[in-house]
Amino acid sequence: MPSYDCPTCRKSVTVATKEEAPFRPFCSSRCKMVDLGRWLDGTYAVSDPITAADLDADSDGKEN
Repeated sequence: MPSYDCPTCRKSVTVATKEEAPFRPFCSSRCKMVDLGRWLDGTYAVSDPITAADLDADSDGKEN
């Protein structure tokens, strides 16, 4: 059975299938919205500016 910890409240969630976890990686809609609020109010931020090399890298992180 897949299990994971909610990144917001750290609650451990175990489900029979991944389809039974509609808010994954969060345990609930509330935790999902708390996380979004933290991004919107600036609690979370991307620490490094995007560079041209970042934009040229493909999904594997390799340079084109």
